[in-house]
Amino acid sequence: QVQLVESGGGSVQAGGSLRLSCVGSVYTYSNYFMGWFRQAPGKEREGVAAIGRGGGPLYYADSVKGRFTISHDNDKTLYLHMNSLKPEDTAMYYCAARWYGSRWTIPLSPVNYDYWGQGTQVTVSS
Repeated sequence: QVQLVESGGGSVQAGGSLRLSCVGSVYTYSNYFMGWFRQAPGKEREGVAAIGRGGGPLYYADSVKGRFTISHDNDKTLYLHMNSLKPEDTAMYYCAARWYGSRWTIPLSPVNYDYWGQGTQVTVSS
């Protein structure tokens, strides 16, 4: 069982930046596939970015390519660096994990993850 705790959300103006963090209860760097997802009111949860074991490979949704960067320290913390934020980035952001022994065929699909955090809210005003 893995517990994940996100932090770093907040309210910013368009064009601003935020860094989200997700701390795991266990060592996740080499043992888990990790991802960031978001869900806006009335919309389905969508994949934002994902990272393989040991820091790679990396995957990004088209809507965030060139603006967001996913990274993982050598221990338990996953990051999402968000630049040039837009109002349409407003959502609850979740991190997720999947044990490396499981299949990870669609890294940006929520169905490929077993463990979820409670989320952190990001609000971008125009």
